[in-house]
Amino acid sequence: MSGLSDTGGERHLALRGMSSRADLGVFLTRALRLDDAAVVRLRNRSDTQLTVWVNTGLDVLATRTVEAQVTPNEVIAAADHLLQGLRNTRTGLIDTGYSLDSAWRGALPPETGYSHVDDIPAAALADLANRGAEVAREHSTPQGMPGSLLDQEVMTVSGDAGTVTVPMRAVFALTGMGFIPKQADAEMVRVRMRGGWVRIDARFGSVVLNRTKMPLFVR
Repeated sequence: MSGLSDTGGERHLALRGMSSRADLGVFLTRALRLDDAAVVRLRNRSDTQLTVWVNTGLDVLATRTVEAQVTPNEVIAAADHLLQGLRNTRTGLIDTGYSLDSAWRGALPPETGYSHVDDIPAAALADLANRGAEVAREHSTPQGMPGSLLDQEVMTVSGDAGTVTVPMRAVFALTGMGFIPKQADAEMVRVRMRGGWVRIDARFGSVVLNRTKMPLFVR
């Protein structure tokens, strides 16, 4: 990987303030815990905000918006390279390294047009994650958690916009990325849908999955 953190090459990330550094650092750290070879997709959302995407390895995308800008307008980069640059930067400018466009084979979900289904207690999802983790410890193999556990529909959410089911893989993605706070007693999580897409918005980020039989990523 290139070591140009702070020099400002053609592909670089410019952070805006200490909060953006902390937010991005947590996101990258969590992403690498789920997949030590994770790549992230950075896309400018506005003149001041950047949306970061990662495939959690659970066939669920995780995303968070931070105060930053990337050049060019969209970049795919190695999460570990960005995290190292984040830790070493003195100016808030990070070289994003070599292009990894070929490592991201799926399209991003729609950014807008979702309909609100309902809000659900974050504590209920945290409880489901804890119970699912116990089952996973008992039945996981060297290849990982059983697909039947990940595909298990653990919650049904209904509202004026329709009805969606939430699989365990989405719950694990939310908690694995740290999007639900540890003290979640009064927290609510918003569930939205657009066609086959389901988006779950928590305080620290969102997860998105496609509930059709089409996988998010071509393997």
